[in-house]
Parts: sequence; structure tokens; C-alpha cells
Amino acid sequence: MVKAKKIADVLGMHVYTDQGEYYGDVEESILQENKVQAWKVRATRYSRLSNVLSGAKGVTVPHKMVKSIGDIMIISHTALPSESLGDEDLDKDMQ
Repeated sequence: MVKAKKIADVLGMHVYTDQGEYYGDVEESILQENKVQAWKVRATRYSRLSNVLSGAKGVTVPHKMVKSIGDIMIISHTALPSESLGDEDLDKDMQ
């Protein structure tokens, strides 16, 4: 049986990569036609994401990169932006 979570339960949840790195916290969901398309993840203090981003406050992670949602959200490590990305590649809505 598939257990469904309310989006409100996911907001504020810690996000980790499948390699165990703390990524940030879920800030918002992006819905399209009553389906989750993506998650806005805020770079928080001590997160790997805050170390990589310069100037932006977070990124948008496509829902297809999410591997699991339980007590925490686990995403694919490939969702982590590389340190060479420019600001144009980051989510401008998070600034």
C-alpha cells in the first residue's frame, strides 16, 4: 500500500542526497495539473548547497530527482549544482 504525504508535511523537511550529504530544507512545492513538478530547496547553514551557491538562496529540484520522502527527503546526488555554475543557471525565484 502506498502511503501519501500531505505537501504541508513536507515543507521544512531536511533534504539529503543519496550519498548522505545534507542539501538544505524544502521551502515550497511547484504544482502543475495537480501534480508535484518540483521542489524549491533553500540553502541553509551548514548545508552542502550553501557551500556551492554564491549569491542565490536555493535551487529548484525536479520531482523526478526525488528518490524518497519519509522523515527526510532523499534526492539524487546529481541534483547538486557544480561549483562552476553561473547565477543564470540557478533559480532566480529563491533570491
